[in-house]
Amino acid sequence: MRRACSAGTMVMPQPQRRWLGKEETNVPAEENKAIFRRYVEEVTNRGHLEVADEIFGRYIAHQSDGSTLERGPEDVKRFTAEYRLAFPDWRLSIDEQIAEGDKVVNRVTLRGTHQRQFRDMAPTGKEVELNAVTIFRFSPEGKVVETWDYFDQLRLMRQSIAQELRVARSIQEASLPKEVPELEGWVISPRYQPAREVGGDFYDFFELDDGRVGFAVGDATGKGVPAAFVMSATCALLGGVATALSSSPGEVLSRVNEAVLTRIPPNMFITCFYAILDPNSGSLTYANAGHDLPYLWRGGECEELRARGMPLGLMPGMGYEENETILQAGEAALLYSDGLVEAHNPMGEMFGFPRLRALVAEHSEERSLGNFLLEELYSFVGEGWEQEDDITLLTLQRSALLS
Repeated sequence: MRRACSAGTMVMPQPQRRWLGKEETNVPAEENKAIFRRYVEEVTNRGHLEVADEIFGRYIAHQSDGSTLERGPEDVKRFTAEYRLAFPDWRLSIDEQIAEGDKVVNRVTLRGTHQRQFRDMAPTGKEVELNAVTIFRFSPEGKVVETWDYFDQLRLMRQSIAQELRVARSIQEASLPKEVPELEGWVISPRYQPAREVGGDFYDFFELDDGRVGFAVGDATGKGVPAAFVMSATCALLGGVATALSSSPGEVLSRVNEAVLTRIPPNMFITCFYAILDPNSGSLTYANAGHDLPYLWRGGECEELRARGMPLGLMPGMGYEENETILQAGEAALLYSDGLVEAHNPMGEMFGFPRLRALVAEHSEERSLGNFLLEELYSFVGEGWEQEDDITLLTLQRSALLS
């Protein structure tokens, strides 16, 4: 005889199976339907995970792709908790049940709002609704021993995520500059290589009234639409502050920091390197809001362009140190994002800052620094590399022959 027990409920004996001649009564079938309903209400909808121990033994789970897995109550509790963490309002409703022998066919609808990370999928804030058919087979003791799921929630959710990524990509691409400044005696070379999942990389140029040009490279934390919106807002704020005031790099970053504090989520921030180039003198004045240190190639040597400063959007009232260097004929400055140095080869080794600095130092004046670094990166990661993050390179090179 089966006993259904849970906290706060009375333990009631269930009717036994009865055999009447050639046909079995429908009592066991109704019991099995009731057990599935209990699983939905107690485990899935209310999160009473301990009830899974009463309903499931070791069982075979047939997946929608044709594969099978051996599972048990701990697996049920684990993936139920995983769903409920990512979708706090996750609920399953039963639309129809049909019982035959030891099997119960259930047509169900699942709904929930994607509010937290779910495996490799960033939260979208969107409500997900899935229609599915699932079959449970029960043992004579009333335990689930086999299941079939005729839906692929991950595939459907990834379709939704793919749409979100297309939106994020369009936002990001619309925010990047369409033209590169043409400065006599200078070669300005941006390279942007997006990853499959949209990051927060950005670069921009700002032509100032006095003939100088501002250059910015940055990265907003996160992925997808949130990161794309933050980088887009930051680009707009940078452009507005830089062109309206023609201020020093440190002042620009300080003002942008105050502006983004009220415009981005509290768990996000932006790193940004901002520099102003005087193309006539070669003077490069710069400030850094927590971004990876740019490099200066100078006659076979590599120097870091150092300046202290916190990332944008973390704290109010931040000041940003300014420094200055002069780019002589043939010298080049490299601005980049962390997607370059954090790339991994098949052995798990990271490209890294020491490697990047050594490569910058050894590159010859005749070759494009950006092309050279990307060639070295591809050689390092090998074929079949799955790019983990966006990669942005921006080089400012002064021509070797000055007029």
